[in-house]
Amino acid sequence: MGEAEVKPKKAGPVQCSICSQRRAALKRPKTLEQICRECFYAVFEEEIHRVIVDNQLFKPGERIAIGASGGKDSTVLAYVLSELNRRHNYGLDLFLLSVDEGITGYRDDSLETVKRNEIQYGLPLKVVSYKDLYGWTMDEIVKMIGLKNNCTFCGVFRRQALDRGAAMLKVDKLATGHNADDIAETVLLNILRGDIARLSRCTSIITGEDGPIPRCKPFKYTYEKEIVMYAYFKRLDYFSTECIYSPNAYRGFAREFIKDLERIRPRAILDIIRSGEKFRISTSAKMPEQGTCERCGYISSQKWCKACVLLEGLNRGLPKLGIGRTRGLNNGLECDTKQSNGVKNIQSKQCGTLDF
Repeated sequence: MGEAEVKPKKAGPVQCSICSQRRAALKRPKTLEQICRECFYAVFEEEIHRVIVDNQLFKPGERIAIGASGGKDSTVLAYVLSELNRRHNYGLDLFLLSVDEGITGYRDDSLETVKRNEIQYGLPLKVVSYKDLYGWTMDEIVKMIGLKNNCTFCGVFRRQALDRGAAMLKVDKLATGHNADDIAETVLLNILRGDIARLSRCTSIITGEDGPIPRCKPFKYTYEKEIVMYAYFKRLDYFSTECIYSPNAYRGFAREFIKDLERIRPRAILDIIRSGEKFRISTSAKMPEQGTCERCGYISSQKWCKACVLLEGLNRGLPKLGIGRTRGLNNGLECDTKQSNGVKNIQSKQCGTLDF
């Protein structure tokens, strides 16, 4: 009689590698640990708390604006900061701050999500718009310049709009949802562009301390995939559609490269950030001197800030005037009428009138 065949035993459910009590529900992208939902929530929130405490991001009594777009990053940031503020008694007054760029079918929908978050988290909301600040919407800008350089306009205008909105709220700091993936992409982009000034500060967890409103990044070491998982398992209300005007943005190519690296080696994202932190700028490298825009008072290394230069081009019918390197552009902006190609010179609306 032949030996009975021994059937291999079926592997049982994988236990959580942290608590060893519950079944694992996910594999952490950052560490590849298999853990349960409850432990994932705990380590995710604790890591962010440690980043806040170790880097002294906030002080008791401060007013903090959270840059809120309605997307996964800002929605999770608003939720987690609200939870940690209560749990650890940070003593912060939290606000939501949104920018309406004027993109029909995208920003109008995402702002509805932010308005729901305002009610869900009990946080006051302030919305500032490009139309009110600059006299233009992104729809109008894209209609004039096309899709090639629209992200340049939007990035410059949004950064300044957030500062102006934060000034209206009289906050002490602005917290943004920039995650580890975003920062790794920025390090790579600044290397590719040879942008020494931005490379030297893009990994800083607090920036703009010499400007109107300091900014901080509580998600500096938090992976985008884990933010998505947290939002999904917590069933948070967020808007997931990409901007209709940014399918060909240069940053998108860097993002794909970072994702490829992450698939091969998950720690690649943190390694790029650590490398960026260790960069030292040569003493012989000439850095731009920080000043203020003569026109609107915003921080600038030129006579006019980038937003005022771009607005001047739009209002004079010369939208490419401020695209690319602007060194030397400022000297001839106010008196140069020969380039207008017959377009009547329009008195530009300066980019805001707040006193910084």
